[in-house]
Order: sequence, then structure tokens, then C-alpha cells
Amino acid sequence: MHLIWTDILTPGVPLLDKVIRTVAVYFFLLVGLRLAGKRELGQLNPFDLVVLLVLSNTVQNAIIGNDNSLAGGLFGAVVLLVLNYAVVRFLFLHPRLDRLAEGRDVMLIRDGKVLERRLRRELITRSELASAARKQGIDDLSTIECARLEVGGTLTFVLKHPTNEEGWRDVITQRLDRLEGKIERVLDEVRARRDGA
Repeated sequence: MHLIWTDILTPGVPLLDKVIRTVAVYFFLLVGLRLAGKRELGQLNPFDLVVLLVLSNTVQNAIIGNDNSLAGGLFGAVVLLVLNYAVVRFLFLHPRLDRLAEGRDVMLIRDGKVLERRLRRELITRSELASAARKQGIDDLSTIECARLEVGGTLTFVLKHPTNEEGWRDVITQRLDRLEGKIERVLDEVRARRDGA
């Protein structure tokens, strides 16, 4: 019984070794994901997902080493969480470094026109862009004022404002719909009175 608790609670690797491993892997992944582009973070296709899953399994052993103890695993997790908090806080307090680390957003559509060169640079296909727009209820890319690939990897869309003519057409259509509804209610009341009499 004592041997089991010793295996569970005694780290198999010195704690300083685990700290160094965790810090090295953390910064390697930060740089690697930054170089891989924003797509890896937000717009995952099946290939990207496989790479991220295999990547996490690959670096697991680099963090824990030959340590299979509960204490060693928990210590590695605590180091990772504390390190992440410290980096996020540091970047929050230093906005210029944060912009350098995260990069900038990228315009993909301007005035309803898809910027093909930027799509290619970000490795986003036109069909992936259209699919992301449809998820936000936008069926036609030409109705989009601008679309951006944000620094976090998400796609945001802003619709064009309707022209005066389109705006008036919408107002008239809405008013006609309301008027039609009122006429239907009046006709229903007239029919009900006629049938009741």
C-alpha cells in the first residue's frame, strides 16, 4: 500500500526539470502556432484539427518526461496555468508587444469584393469563407461591406447598409405586410359576423 502512494505522489522527474520542460514547450507552441497563422486558431478544417490533436499528444512527453506520477502531472499543469496567466497579464500591460505577438486582423472582403490574394495568403478557400458567412446568416458575399480574419482566428462580417432605394423598398414592404395583416383580420371579423348572423 505504501508503495502505491509513493508511486502516485512522488514525481519521477525533478521539479525544476519539469518547470524548464513546461516553459520550453509553452513558448515553442506559442511561436509555432503564431507562424502557422490565425487559421489554426479559429477556422479549423479536419486536417488542422488532426495536427492540433497529434501536436498535443507529441508534446505531452516533452513536458512530463518519464514521470507518470499524479503529483508530477498536477505540478506540470499548475506550471502551465501560472505561466499562461503571467504571459497574458504581461501582454495586457504591454499592448505593443501584444500586437506584435498576436498580429493584426486581415481584411478578406471589402465593399462586397473578395480579396483573393489575402485569402490565398491566409490559406482560406472561397468556399470556407462562404460557409462561415452562411453560419452567420449571410447567403451572398456581395452583400458584405467587409469581412475580417480577426487575430484570434475568427471571421467577422459586416453587412452593407442598404441604399436609399433599398431602404424605402424595405419600409414599404413592411408597411404593406402590416396593412395586409389588418385587412385579413377585418375580413375574418366580417366573415365571422356573416356566418354568425
